[in-house]
Amino acid sequence: MRILVLGGTVFLGRAVAGEAVRRGHDVVCAARGESGVVPDGAVHVPVDRNHGLGSLTGEWFDGVVDVARSVSWVRDAVRSLQARHWTFVSTCSVYADHATPGSTETLPPLEDDPDAPMTPERYGSVKVASENAIKEVRDAFIVRAGLITGPGDTSDRFGYWPNRLSRGGRVAVPDVPDQPAQHVDVRDLAAWIVDSAENGTTGTFDAIGPSNPLSLVLGEIAGATAPPGTELVRIPEEVLEQHGIAPWAGPRSLPLWLPASHRALMFRDAGPALAAGLKPRPTAETALDSLEYERGLGLDRQRRAGLPADAEAELLTAVG
Repeated sequence: MRILVLGGTVFLGRAVAGEAVRRGHDVVCAARGESGVVPDGAVHVPVDRNHGLGSLTGEWFDGVVDVARSVSWVRDAVRSLQARHWTFVSTCSVYADHATPGSTETLPPLEDDPDAPMTPERYGSVKVASENAIKEVRDAFIVRAGLITGPGDTSDRFGYWPNRLSRGGRVAVPDVPDQPAQHVDVRDLAAWIVDSAENGTTGTFDAIGPSNPLSLVLGEIAGATAPPGTELVRIPEEVLEQHGIAPWAGPRSLPLWLPASHRALMFRDAGPALAAGLKPRPTAETALDSLEYERGLGLDRQRRAGLPADAEAELLTAVG
C-alpha cells in the first residue's frame, strides 16, 4: 500500500509511519520537518500546510492519516488528495460533558483562530469542526484518542509515574478511590490505525484502552518500576488543593488526577474500539518502556507535568 502520513515526525504520526514501514508499505510523510525526522524507510516531502500540500495535490494514496489540529488544513487535505481510505485522529476532548459517564454530546464546532488561546475546550471544538469537514466529503476512520502514552510522549503526564516510582521511597499519590483512569499506548494505537487502513475500517471510535480505578493503574506501574520498600502515600484531595497542587498537568501538578468535573474524561467506552481491533498491551509494559524513554530524556530534567521534590515533601509532611 502507498500510505501518506500528514505529519510523521513526532509521537503518534511518527509511530504510524514507522509501523507502516515495518509492514512493508510505501510510506510518504508530509511535514515541515522542523519538529523531528521521519522514520527510516519513509520518504519525507517538505510541506507547509499553511500554503497547501504543494506537489502532493491531486495524488492518489491507498491510505491517508491526518493528525492535524487545524480545520483549514484538514479541509484542504480532504479536498486536495485522492485516497481509498482516510484516517483522522481526533480527541476525546470533543465531548462537552466530562462529568457524566457515557455522555456523547460534542462541543460546538469552531474554525481556526490564531489569536485565540488553544484551551482544551477550543481544541475539542476545532477537532469537531475538522471531523465535520471530512464527513462532508467522504467516509472516514475517525479515532477520538484519549490519553496517549508510551515512548515519545513529551507531555510528562503518564511518564511522571514510572519516573517517580522508579526512585522509590514514600510516593505521594491522589486519594481518589472513585476515579477511573485509562490510556492507550502509542504503538498500539499506531498498529490499529495501520490495520484499519489495510482493512478499510470506517466509523467513529473512542480510541482508548479499558478503564480501571486509578489506584489499580498506579499499582501496576509501581509493580513494574518501583524498587522493594516503595510506599504509595495517599493524599486527600483537600490537602492537594490546600497546597496548590494542580490536577492532570502543568507545574506543581499530580498527573492523572482529575477533578470531579472531569472524572468521566478517562471513563470512555473502549468496547467498540476493542471489537474493531484495537489491542492494548499491559500497562506494566508501557510503564517499563516509558521509564526507558524518561531515562533517555533525564530523570531530573525540568518537567511539563508532575510534582517537584519540594512540593511532594510538603504533602508527605502534611499527612504525617
